[in-house]
Amino acid sequence: MKLRPLIFTALFAALTAVGAFLQIPIKPVAVTLQFLFTAMAGILLGRRYGALSQLVYVVLGLVGLPVFTNGGGFGYVFQPSFGFLLGLIPCAWVIGYLSRKRNSALWLAASCFAGLAVLYLVGIPYMALILNVYLGKGLGLRAILMAGMIPFLPGDALKIVVVSTVCPVLKQRLCSFDEFQP
Repeated sequence: MKLRPLIFTALFAALTAVGAFLQIPIKPVAVTLQFLFTAMAGILLGRRYGALSQLVYVVLGLVGLPVFTNGGGFGYVFQPSFGFLLGLIPCAWVIGYLSRKRNSALWLAASCFAGLAVLYLVGIPYMALILNVYLGKGLGLRAILMAGMIPFLPGDALKIVVVSTVCPVLKQRLCSFDEFQP
């Protein structure tokens, strides 16, 4: 195993942790930059190392490091938002898989939207499970979507614009990331 991919994997795990605390306060919820760094990891590191970087981030939080927005520790699995943290892993994989052969901004944006869909496909049902089964809230689909998705979509779209604009340049200028791909 080469050292360089592992260093970049650790870097993107750390950037995702920092992204949890870089918040844009928009009413009714604050928007974090975790998805931005997850999408960048997928594009720049590829599916394997991009997903691995997010797995490292989630594991670090679960073992107790306060890298999640509200801390860390295994008890975080009972937070309604934990599904979104789990969703970062397949999100990065999907983005890395779809963006591996094309580097145009439009294709990268489409890859990021697909990854975002995966993130919500993992996060929303988990949120519903925790809120309705574990906490007994009895919320309907509309309330769950309003709590966990709808307010975040404009911020997510903006992050995708940034990532799809910046990453083609980074991918070409920093180095050849062929070693990250299978």
